[in-house]
Amino acid sequence: MTTELNIEFAKLDPDAIIPTKGSPQAAGWDLYALEETTVRRNVSSMIKTGLAIAIPNGWEGQIRCRSSLGKKGMIMPNGIGTIDSDYRGELMVLATWIGEGDEFIIDKGERVAQLLFSRVPKVNFVERKFEELGNTVRGEGGFGSSGRF
Repeated sequence: MTTELNIEFAKLDPDAIIPTKGSPQAAGWDLYALEETTVRRNVSSMIKTGLAIAIPNGWEGQIRCRSSLGKKGMIMPNGIGTIDSDYRGELMVLATWIGEGDEFIIDKGERVAQLLFSRVPKVNFVERKFEELGNTVRGEGGFGSSGRF
């Protein structure tokens, strides 16, 4: 079953590139650099896209690193960037460089990240006593205990 989602957007700059998909089955939409950007070693850099979007209530956007850039050494220091449905500012990609050399140049118009969309459920936290939460196979192994059984 395919869910259709309409995302309204605005170009904040005439050179902004509308997101594209690499293939019909691609999960993410490619985001493009608005301008040449130097990504320095161990420093957080903001890569502009020149786009603003309106994500419908009940949904979130996720900005993820492209594997081709990750392979070279560019990472997103926050892992995945979350875009809330009430954010209307410019989409930016937070990046840092851990590859060879002190910096990496992102060219204007280069694909820099992927944008995915996910539903956000309505969540209610219900407080319980610890013992009422139930036991699991991991038991009391604690943090980092996965795979020890």
